[in-house]
Amino acid sequence: MAQKGDLMTVRSDIQILDATIRDGGLVNNFDFSEDFINALYRANVKAGVDYMEFGYKASKELFDPDKFGKWKFCEEEDIRKVVGENNSDLKISVMADVGRCDYKKDIIDRKDSVIDMVRVATYVHQMPAAIDMIEDAKAKGYEVTCNIMAISNAKEADIETALEMVGKSSADGIYIVDSYGSLYPEEIRRIADKYMEVAEKYNKYIGMHAHNNQQLAFANTIEAAARGVSLLDATMMSMGRGAGNCAMELLISFLKNPKYNVFPVLKFIEEHMLPLKEQGVVWGYDIPYLLTGRLNQHPSSAIDFTKAGRNDYTEFYTDLLDK
Repeated sequence: MAQKGDLMTVRSDIQILDATIRDGGLVNNFDFSEDFINALYRANVKAGVDYMEFGYKASKELFDPDKFGKWKFCEEEDIRKVVGENNSDLKISVMADVGRCDYKKDIIDRKDSVIDMVRVATYVHQMPAAIDMIEDAKAKGYEVTCNIMAISNAKEADIETALEMVGKSSADGIYIVDSYGSLYPEEIRRIADKYMEVAEKYNKYIGMHAHNNQQLAFANTIEAAARGVSLLDATMMSMGRGAGNCAMELLISFLKNPKYNVFPVLKFIEEHMLPLKEQGVVWGYDIPYLLTGRLNQHPSSAIDFTKAGRNDYTEFYTDLLDK
């Protein structure tokens, strides 16, 4: 497929989703202050961000609410305390993981909710359950995406089957998700072209969610955009699980659309993200994440290595090679 757009023009189809609470919440068990959440909402509105993801719709039967902050569960009243009726152009999103969400009960009808979009996160082997969740959310009136996770570890034939299943579903969009931060721009180009073919066949849009294990989240995001991907995930100061995600400040600075304004993002980082770092919340590129990304492995072992305060990188690397 041909490149779509160039460095000097505006792609009006491109939109940004802020995933700071949802992916960043994996770093601190969603323990964000009310001031942080309110300020993030206001910053996104002022910056022209298109979607703000508040967190997960996780099951309280599976996850103890005493061990997590409220954004693990995204109760309607908690979101409304922040956004009211959300009288802005910013749309509200939540994520629902297959097997971790009582979606028929916890996701209410859109007419009764301030939430605009539900993102169904799934692995390829869970696709039948994912399709059921997609159809349920769509029937309730939501915009719906399917986020197929860990594609770098999936068989190509399985990805193709999954894409066809989502293509035939009621989902509005399909996400490329580099869960392990192991993919390179050249690979993203090929994958994006494959996803875009499905998008054109079934009239969907494609999104991109990148991780920064090899410091390629931003590069992979703009490479995907160049191939026609239009819904781009980013987080403030790259906050996210392990190595983090594509940095919002990088993405907004890159896009030429005048509706985006980096100043509120910089102000939010200065007033809220830097204090979070000073409190000892840890995320971002580091050698252990490079190694799991390079070897296409889940970052959980790197997270444990970092939490333990270890710096014996060579031993960690040889341990990874044995897995």
